[in-house]
Amino acid sequence: MDAQTWRVGFRCLLLLAFVGSTRSEGGQTCEEVRKLFQWRFVGAVKGWPDSPRAGPDLQVCISKKPTCCTRKMEERYQIAARQDLQQVLQASTSTLKLLISRNAAAFQETLETLIRQAENYTSILFCNTYRNMALEAATAVQEFFTDVGLYLFGVDVNPEEFVNRFFDSLFPLVYNHLINPSVTDSSLEYSECIRMARRDVSPFGNIPKRVMGQMGRSLLPSRTFLQALNLGIEVINTTDHLHFSKECSRALLRMQYCPHCQGLTLSKPCMGYCLNVARGCLAHMVELNPHWHAYIQSLEELSNAMHGTYDVEHVLLNFHLLVNDAVIQAYLNGQKLAEQVNKICGHPVRTPTQSPPCSFDPSKEKHGMKISTRNGEETLANRRKEFINSLRLYRSFYGSLADQLCVNELAAVDGLPCWNGEDLVKSYTQHVVGNGIKAQSGNPEVKVKGIDPVINQIIDKLKHIIQLLQGRSPKPNKWELIQLGSGGGMVEQVSGDCDDEDGCGGSGSGEVKRTLKITNWMPDGMNFTDVKQIHHTGRSSTLDATGAGCVAGTQPMTFILMGVLMLLLGLW
Repeated sequence: MDAQTWRVGFRCLLLLAFVGSTRSEGGQTCEEVRKLFQWRFVGAVKGWPDSPRAGPDLQVCISKKPTCCTRKMEERYQIAARQDLQQVLQASTSTLKLLISRNAAAFQETLETLIRQAENYTSILFCNTYRNMALEAATAVQEFFTDVGLYLFGVDVNPEEFVNRFFDSLFPLVYNHLINPSVTDSSLEYSECIRMARRDVSPFGNIPKRVMGQMGRSLLPSRTFLQALNLGIEVINTTDHLHFSKECSRALLRMQYCPHCQGLTLSKPCMGYCLNVARGCLAHMVELNPHWHAYIQSLEELSNAMHGTYDVEHVLLNFHLLVNDAVIQAYLNGQKLAEQVNKICGHPVRTPTQSPPCSFDPSKEKHGMKISTRNGEETLANRRKEFINSLRLYRSFYGSLADQLCVNELAAVDGLPCWNGEDLVKSYTQHVVGNGIKAQSGNPEVKVKGIDPVINQIIDKLKHIIQLLQGRSPKPNKWELIQLGSGGGMVEQVSGDCDDEDGCGGSGSGEVKRTLKITNWMPDGMNFTDVKQIHHTGRSSTLDATGAGCVAGTQPMTFILMGVLMLLLGLW
């Protein structure tokens, strides 16, 4: 029975009780009590008293007055009381659970879409600009983004390893098609030697390290964020099905169904009485509250820090630009690289070959061809912000849950006669305790003993994920210096907030300012030594976004030279 069905049923139950309901003692009948009991438990009741009588065998609903209950009825009422509280709990947590579970699913779906889009951009780059190597590069591109997805969704793969694998696979293609164009070696062993030599000769400068840094800074926080959301759902599922102690079950029975035994089928517990019972039954759950509060705060801090190169959306959708930079850098250092490769692998047996044509799927190209800045409302960062703003309302959820149950569902409205555990009264006169285990020592209604091991286990899991969330939050004020390897001469400062070298966009217009220091790596005949100030939007691209670059017979060298000139002229 779900929460909505339970509520409707309970209203029907009250309606049945309202028609002709009187205290059985006065009317000398248990008919109304029998109707409600029969409706609640579905079926005939054996041994039901027709009129109130003494109940010496009752264990909880003990009264000096005649009763409509038997021992068997009392046992079934006790089960019902536990089920009722569980239903009310589930109804109270349903909105929170739906908020987290829907957003967890939405974030995962968005990340899957981003991965496909980033793979698409990279495939278009090879198809348009490096057409001759596009087909051979397809496997490396696909494997790279498969590994990205596996890592984001919790599989134990190493980002450093799959980044290295990608650039290891890329180097033989660049070497054979750009550094030694039109001829290649038919030997797989020679290509493997080039692949193995990549880390020694550093053809791509510091770009592989930059990619590792960006992937580490962006993928790990997103992975941890998803793990944390799944733990949040686990916490709610656990508390929804918490086992109540024997003392709690007896107290719930006394509060909810003992008045029925006296014919008081419409009575509700006094507020103070309800608070004592609910706070006693949920005392262990309240111990979750400080950890739940810290969990939401840590999620918020991590979410706020995930921007620039800590934003997985920015990193994935700009990956193809770094790949393009890497290829150009290798081309510019081609002569030096050829000498280094010849020393390591020897001279190839040069056999003229014809590269296979680009086989990029036009249907994919149509969906991924336009590379432009996305609408701000559609970004992953804005979705996270909206989610955190909603989740923040539940920071003290477990600390006030018992009070919410009494105020919203269980207790009588102030000023009306109410049930105090023994009879109808004007007000509850016992001491009302506070929330939490320590406060229950003076609880007159429920004896709270020991520590719930299930709650302790959940607290340990929350502590662990809080440490992970805090450990993944970057320190924006920290600056580090990243230098190029022997193949290049660019030196750029990287801030934890927004790396200039990574071309990240700010939170406003998305305009980015990059500073490039050109040194001795330019080809002969060019003499640009000034520092160029380059302004471009965060996701702009110089690859042909209309698909015109995929015309048959176009030479990749033309695009290389255009790319080099644009880089040097400050338009890249």
